[in-house]
Order: sequence, then structure tokens, then C-alpha cells
Amino acid sequence: MEPLTTNEINPTQNQARIKALDVIRGIALLGILLMNINGMGLPYSYSDPSVLGHTEGLNYYVWFANELFFEGTMRGLFTILFGAGVILLTTRLIHKGAGISTADVYYRRMIWLLLFGLVNSWIFLWPGDILYAYGLFGLFLFPFRNLSVKNLLIIPAILISIGVVWDVYDYQKNKEIKTEAELALILKNTGATLDEKAEQAIAKWEEASPKKTPEQIKEYIEGMNGSYFDIMKHKAPKIQWMQTWFQYRYSAWDILSFMFLGMAFYKLRILHGEQTIKFYLLLAVIGYAIGLSINYYEVSLITGSDYDPLHTYQAHQTYSIGRLFVTLGHIGLFMLFIKSGIIGFLQRSLAAVGRMALSNYLMHSIITSILFLGFGLYGQLERYELYYVVFSIWIFQLITSPIWLKHFYFGPFEWLWRSLTYGKKQVFKKS
Repeated sequence: MEPLTTNEINPTQNQARIKALDVIRGIALLGILLMNINGMGLPYSYSDPSVLGHTEGLNYYVWFANELFFEGTMRGLFTILFGAGVILLTTRLIHKGAGISTADVYYRRMIWLLLFGLVNSWIFLWPGDILYAYGLFGLFLFPFRNLSVKNLLIIPAILISIGVVWDVYDYQKNKEIKTEAELALILKNTGATLDEKAEQAIAKWEEASPKKTPEQIKEYIEGMNGSYFDIMKHKAPKIQWMQTWFQYRYSAWDILSFMFLGMAFYKLRILHGEQTIKFYLLLAVIGYAIGLSINYYEVSLITGSDYDPLHTYQAHQTYSIGRLFVTLGHIGLFMLFIKSGIIGFLQRSLAAVGRMALSNYLMHSIITSILFLGFGLYGQLERYELYYVVFSIWIFQLITSPIWLKHFYFGPFEWLWRSLTYGKKQVFKKS
């Protein structure tokens, strides 16, 4: 039989979808906004509430809950589902007889996703975009799709271990830098003339420390209140850093590792909801017991030191491990929720949000850019007040996504992505 050309291949239709994947993708998509909103609406305070004095009351409790349950875990869940999608897509194409065209479709899909990430960063002005990283690291996955589950689990174990070792190294390095800087400052305060090495030690610690002065914070907020192109220019260094060094330093161990986990979990049928209730219950209990214990230790270390930057680096040494186990706990809990069948209307809405994940994700950037940058609300809200925005977006997308999919086969950006991937205009509107 001759392999199909890309013009003869069509994307997944509704009846071929796996409901559990869509529901969890919807949960993860909405959950990502819990963390992203801090970077979208506040300066320099994504992980350190003390920068803006958010260390008491509702501001503190919001930060505490996020650090304990959501920091990195919703991104982790979303990334696992992305890895699962690699197996789902390529397997379906192979079964349709696509042959070598499978690679054509797959790599076009990743390249277009990477370009969507560039649009999200540079046009919609969200430096924390994840699509660029997904497209970039997705390019590595295709040759590994036929590996055994064992090997698909060994690879992320190695990648996560590399990330942990690097985090430990960073802590030790910054510990030395801080010690040298403190000694240099003591000499400086005595009136002594500092040599070049001492001056460099002070400068290095100021660069490594996330603490910002009120003047720096005010200047940054003012930079977010100019014209569209002024704001783009203001954000450009951060976007460039996120798309270069950040990918090498963090994403390879954070994102690529969880993509491989997703491929393994898909082959183990964990993400299909086909394992037993006992399995998912154990996954939730063990994942939360280990992960939340580690996360609580990290939060206690940071708050107990009065948000000292060095202790933040110290806490980050175990970040990848705590994040991994809490993410596993989430999978167990959400699968129990799906298998129970309770709150069916909510599950259907979440599935619709998940089916429109690309459109809904980009909508987060568009809405928040208009709100915070267009209407000048950047840096004007308290941390807890940002969640009024989050919950409003959640409600909007939970209501509109099912309504949209009653009339259209895909979300608008999904339709565009698929049309570009398959090289032909896809059917969009339902009869």
C-alpha cells in the first residue's frame, strides 16, 4: 500500500479523542494561569512576595498556596500531556498509512508551534511563553517515540538529575559569591579602597540577588506604561533571555524531561483513565505525601530566613523533586475525579477548554496584555487581587469553550495550526 500524502491526512475528529486527556489538559491550562498571572501583572515578584511587601494576609496566603500546590506543577502536567500527544499523533498517522509523511506532519507541527511561541512573546508581549519551548524541544522527541517504557522513564530520570545537580552547584556558587560580597562590603564600610576583585564580588551578588530597590521597581512599572512599541522594547531583553539561555539552563531539564514522562505514561495507559482506582489513589497519596513535604520545607526555609535570596537558592535545590511528585499527585487526583463521573457539566466544560488549549492559552496573553498594559493596571493590583482576573478568565473560558465547539470543529488557533500543519485549509464550521 502506498503511504498517504500530507494532503490526504486529516486531523483527529471528535469521536477519536480521549476524554480523560482533554479534561486534564483543560485543568492544566487553567491552572497555568494561577502562576503566570504574577508575571503578567506584577514586577519582580513571581516567586518572592517580599519584593512588593506581600508577606502578610491574603497576599501571603495566595503565594504560600501557589508555592505548595501549583508552582511548576500545572506546567508539568501540561508538558506531560504534550509528550503523550506525540505518541497519540504519530500512532494515529502510522495507522492511517501515512508512512514517511508522519515525519513531515510532525515536524511541521513543531515548527509552527515554535512560531506561535514567537508571536505570543513578541506580539502578545508575554515573555513567559511556553509554546516556543514546546516547539523547540518537541523537535527532539520524534526519534524516541518507539522506545520502551523503561527507556522513556530512564531518560527523564537522567535529565531531572542533571537539573538538580546544576541547582546544587548554583547554590554553592552563590553562597561563595555572597560571602565574598559581604567581606568586601565590610571593608568598604571601613573606608578601605577595594580592589577590582572585591568590586566584582559586590557586583556579582547584586546581579544574582532577585531583590530590587523601590526605584528599580518604579522604573520597571513606568516602562510598562508607554506605547505598544515602547513596552515591546522594554520587554525585549527578558524575552531574548527566556528564548536563549533560559532554555538551555532550565527548560531542557524541566520541560524535555516531562515530555518523555508523558510519552511513557501514555504507553502505560495512565493518562487514558484505564488504571484502577487503587492505582490512582496510591499515585495521589504518595505523590502528595512526598511532594508537599518537600515544598513545605522549601517555603519554610524561605519564609524563615525573611526571604533571604541565598535561602531561596538553597530551597531551589529540591525544587525539581518536589514539583515532580506533586505533579504525580495531581494526575492521581484528577484521574479519580474523571473516573468518578461527578460534576459532569464541569468535566464537559473542562474537556472543551482542553480541546481549545492553544486558543485559550494565547487568549490568556491577549486578555492580560490588554488589561495590564493597555489599561495601565500593571503593578497596580495586590497579589490576591490578580486572582479576580484569573477567576474571571476561568469562568469566561469554561462557558465559551463548549459553546464555541458546538458551532466549530476547532478553536481558531487550533484550526490555523492544523491547516498550516497539514498544508490545506481544514473544515472549520460545523454544518
